[in-house]
Amino acid sequence: MSFLDKIFKRGPKPIIAKSHESKLDALRAQKAGPASPGVVKKPDTFYVTASVELGNTTTKSIVTATNLNNSECYLLNKTVKMTRDIRPPKPSEEVFGKTVWGIELSKEAVAELIKDTVLESLKKANVDKDEDLDFVVRSTGVTAGFATAEEAGKLVIALADGCLDAGIPPRKMSPAMSPSQLPERLRKHTLLENVMFDGAVVSVVPPKGKESVANEMEGELVTAGIKLGAKWTEVDYRNPCVSLDFGSTLAGRIVNDDEPYASTVGNFLGLAGVISDSLARGSGQVDKNGGAALDLYSDKLVKKANTKKAKANAEEAHKLIDIRKVPEGYSRFGTVPIDVEAAKEAGNILIGCDVGTNGDGIPELMELGQQFYDADGLPTLLATMDYVSANIVYRVLDVAFENNVITEGSVLGVTGRAGITGRKPELILEYSQDKFKDTVFVEDGLALGSAIMARCMNSMGTVKNPVGGHQGGKCILKQRMKMQGKI
Repeated sequence: MSFLDKIFKRGPKPIIAKSHESKLDALRAQKAGPASPGVVKKPDTFYVTASVELGNTTTKSIVTATNLNNSECYLLNKTVKMTRDIRPPKPSEEVFGKTVWGIELSKEAVAELIKDTVLESLKKANVDKDEDLDFVVRSTGVTAGFATAEEAGKLVIALADGCLDAGIPPRKMSPAMSPSQLPERLRKHTLLENVMFDGAVVSVVPPKGKESVANEMEGELVTAGIKLGAKWTEVDYRNPCVSLDFGSTLAGRIVNDDEPYASTVGNFLGLAGVISDSLARGSGQVDKNGGAALDLYSDKLVKKANTKKAKANAEEAHKLIDIRKVPEGYSRFGTVPIDVEAAKEAGNILIGCDVGTNGDGIPELMELGQQFYDADGLPTLLATMDYVSANIVYRVLDVAFENNVITEGSVLGVTGRAGITGRKPELILEYSQDKFKDTVFVEDGLALGSAIMARCMNSMGTVKNPVGGHQGGKCILKQRMKMQGKI
């Protein structure tokens, strides 16, 4: 920190990896520049993927193009719809689950929403699903409203049905087994003849054995996505690392420094953005059934907040928030289905965030939102939300440190609407700067995770500029080949 920064008490500025927007035609037309006078390199090759996600608050189709020479990822289009607007199940349709806000879901209704969102996104991106699109990855943050793994499985099928109804062929949703199954322009970039996809995503393997938490895939994708997003910054966000995704629900991982593949030794779960949404709904300034903090947020208003009152309000709200290592005997925490015994056997700690017991304290949180708004006004309520989210980060990480599961030299990555908006990055950095080697905030971590997942499944690494591996280390291709008996 500089001398002037100390005088004015300004801390370090958060490093935020923002999505770089572009058009596919423009990217393909770019030349890398002359290597020598009169010589122009051929255009780079771009891997075009769509990330299709059904979340508790928003449903998205995000189309990206990744430069396979340097791993830089560009946003071609982000189409966002509110999940609350999904049509109600018809009388003849089976309701197989619901969002954390109680919105009922049927396979047919989900498929229709996904189909419309995907087609709209591809059209706006000017991406032809047959000629330009290479891969589609589907994911969901809606795990809290499901009672069984079978119900969650039905949602995954509904997402696939929606993509198929949009005209996406099955081969673009499953990994290739050989280079010949890929478009010719991509074959020189695949390493399928050297290594096969073995389940590790960006050099991290999930906990062994039975799945211990319903949002495991979310944690996997956001960890990978933060690694890809960090490529736009100077931060080397590779193993060991910690990821936090603040969507409506909390997800993320604690990754150690094992080589060549690091292990997942911790998972975050429970409620996140829902907490701010509850405060917003309590204010009466958004719909009490479908409103979200996103509907209220304004950078201009936050600047008018009474910071002292916002801090005090956040402390009051946190009296309702339960954050801890999930003890044995629980089958659900923060509304998310879990298997604590399976986690214990895998050497994996589960750290959860709840309001009351499985969200039953949300009505009290809404009452606090009304009190805060009536007493202090909207600007201070918005600032309160920033402090509430930042305090969640402090508390979940404190639990991790207390249990000695964060490897020394780890880098922290944060993504999600309730973690990177407003003043949250500044507040989080105040806590993390002395506890982590670096901290990076990434937009659209889940979507970027889908882009890198698609590459991993088709063995499309960048040897000269690896996304995976250890901080400061080289590409681990040779180590992987040795593991798989290829050398």
